[in-house]
Amino acid sequence: MTCTDTTLNLKIRVKPVRRALTLLVAIALSAQASAQQANDWEAPRTPDGHPDLQGVWANNSSTPLERPEIFGDRATLSAEEFAELRRQAQEIRDSGGDALFGDGFLNAVITGEVQSYDPSTGNYDAAWMVDRNLENRTSLIIDPPNGRIPPMTEEARARLAQRNANRPGETDSYLGRPLQERCITWGMPYIMAGYNSYYQIVQGSDSVAIIQEMIHDVRVIPIVDAPEQDEFVLDDRVRLWHGASRGWYEGDTLVVETRNFSDQSLFRGAGANRLFMERYTRISEDVLQYQFTVEDPSTWERPWTAIINYTASEDPIFEYACHEGNYALMGILSGARAAERNAATGNNQ
Repeated sequence: MTCTDTTLNLKIRVKPVRRALTLLVAIALSAQASAQQANDWEAPRTPDGHPDLQGVWANNSSTPLERPEIFGDRATLSAEEFAELRRQAQEIRDSGGDALFGDGFLNAVITGEVQSYDPSTGNYDAAWMVDRNLENRTSLIIDPPNGRIPPMTEEARARLAQRNANRPGETDSYLGRPLQERCITWGMPYIMAGYNSYYQIVQGSDSVAIIQEMIHDVRVIPIVDAPEQDEFVLDDRVRLWHGASRGWYEGDTLVVETRNFSDQSLFRGAGANRLFMERYTRISEDVLQYQFTVEDPSTWERPWTAIINYTASEDPIFEYACHEGNYALMGILSGARAAERNAATGNNQ
């Protein structure tokens, strides 16, 4: 399997574990979409004439957010390379293995190593896996051309260093624990594939609701007639976990602009200054193309854009049931206090 001047050794060295991986579904979504468009497929319409994007959509793509450096500027695999990728995916399945979420799947194929998702408390096993969609793309990021997040600015690096310096210790208090562990939010957008990565879209005449299965977050997006309208632009002093959104339709696409993020709501190092532009386009009966561009001059040297191909799901959105009582959080903190008392008394039992 050759990529420019670099040859990849994709021989899998997966040690047997408890269960086999769920069967992986291999599809070339770009080719599928092109075939649909060549057949003059038309997006269905809502009663008020907008493109019908409603339904449950899944992000189970195996494509990583950032392109592995060995692929250089190559956005897609050749037919031979894609066939080899499918073969290696089957070998992973037949060998058995732990659950592979997010970018872990392709990394395992390339490196031949399955990295534990949670080595401290025990990894998820294959029972947690869903069917993964194999694409012939090498990264979700389409711009910059190298398929990687642009370098951070010096300002951003200094800001993150200061934030880390001021952050409470991991077990000093609940403030030292991640937002998702505290059942507050996984942020927007949640882009990890293969783990509760389902969304439901409900459209009304003047708003669109997007329900995210992870921590059951709901974004209610007002629809404006034109992007020039400022009716739904909030005062800059108002800051929200998922920002303030407004949307409009451009042909078959729902465009959503989001700003006014809380500075505590981080995305890849960016905080309150970021601007999100999203585009939802149904490109076939069972594929919804989700494109987002994130811009923050105080964090990255340039904006960057990614595309995720969501696939239609017959399954409903399930309750995530992030435990509001959160006994785990109390256990972590009480365990830390017990360890401190033992250390103070010289009792290490």
